[in-house]
Amino acid sequence: MFVSPMKLHDGISAVEVPRHVLVVDDSRAQRHMVSMHLRRWGYRVSESESALAALQLCRSADVDIIISDWMMPGMTGLEFCREFRTLDRERYGYFVLLTSKSEKTEIADGLEAGADEFLTKPVSTNELRARLRAGERMLAMQAELLAKNKVIVSTLVELQKLYDSLDRDLIEARKLQQTLIRDRVRDYGWAKVSLILRNSGRVGGDLVGSFRFDEDRVVVYSIDVSGHGVASAMMTARLAGFLTGSSPEQNLAFQTGLDGNHVLLPAAAVVDRFNRLMLDEIQAEQYFTMVFAIVDRRTGRVDLVQAGHPHPMLVRQDGRVERLGQGGLPIGLIDGATYEQITVQISPGDRLVLVSDGFTECPLPGDRDFGEDGLAESLRRSAHLAGSDLLEAMIWDLTAQAGTDSFPDDVSGIVLDLLG
Repeated sequence: MFVSPMKLHDGISAVEVPRHVLVVDDSRAQRHMVSMHLRRWGYRVSESESALAALQLCRSADVDIIISDWMMPGMTGLEFCREFRTLDRERYGYFVLLTSKSEKTEIADGLEAGADEFLTKPVSTNELRARLRAGERMLAMQAELLAKNKVIVSTLVELQKLYDSLDRDLIEARKLQQTLIRDRVRDYGWAKVSLILRNSGRVGGDLVGSFRFDEDRVVVYSIDVSGHGVASAMMTARLAGFLTGSSPEQNLAFQTGLDGNHVLLPAAAVVDRFNRLMLDEIQAEQYFTMVFAIVDRRTGRVDLVQAGHPHPMLVRQDGRVERLGQGGLPIGLIDGATYEQITVQISPGDRLVLVSDGFTECPLPGDRDFGEDGLAESLRRSAHLAGSDLLEAMIWDLTAQAGTDSFPDDVSGIVLDLLG
């Protein structure tokens, strides 16, 4: 008996109902002879005396195998096969044509119409059984593939649900991260600070910001946490908590003096605090680069530390661009690392520009990158623009040279304009 195996739980096998075979022939004697053998072998058999009636039956019932005569009045077996292949069926149907034709052109026509096998009349019992066994193997493989495809589709649906859920969470995380730089332009009276942050993914590891210490001193900083994604975003959120002007007791840049008031530490001491925090307390498999700068309008000085971050740029009022800093070590890599603090004089009309390596290391066509030269040129070209417009112009230059606005790394920048 030809039957279809079906797997149940715990490896137990069960048996489905026998294959349904449809015999189509205008000769009643021929139909009965073929059907007799099929029933003896355990098949469930239906008969039809015309191709039109058989086609109608195939529309309403599941038929596994069709054995059809080629030459019949009205619709031929060849035409029936062609129409059968157009039906919307979930499972494959194995089609055998009975024919007295043996010419290669006729066989080619049958194959093109969708026939799987051919039997020559009068039908040999052994040959019929062999053809059916071949059909059984094909149907079994097709059923197995169909079952596996259903599992794959089901798995993909579940994965899509998980992805959609994760994507919604990342969108919310992005909104929260953007609140870290809610004020894109901050006016401190004698200085104006402009910020920009564009993540390469839903969330990123860049952070820029500023805060006022007193009426004469403003701090600006730019941070780039190693890696991408959620872990880097969580680290930037934690670091932002240590650089908030609204909570001096948490700010690593402040120290409580003997009189109980907060004192602003030197830039080098602040960076050293962050290095010890990363190595002694946070102990994460991450590090970050940073520029931390203190701008004092009384002295006209900028005290800054560059810790592995791209070089700060100072754009003079006359348009000259100066590169500041000596490079330095990233934060969180080496215990006891020392950080050099430099001092530069600035005047009203000058501007301090800090950017992440998303600018300087952005790849361009021709195996090169934007670089600090490209950054300096962009600053010179757009020096007449206000701070926020200058940052947008830099993004525009980067996009134009890279040929895309989808950058491989987070892009962030901060501009401090020293006013009169």
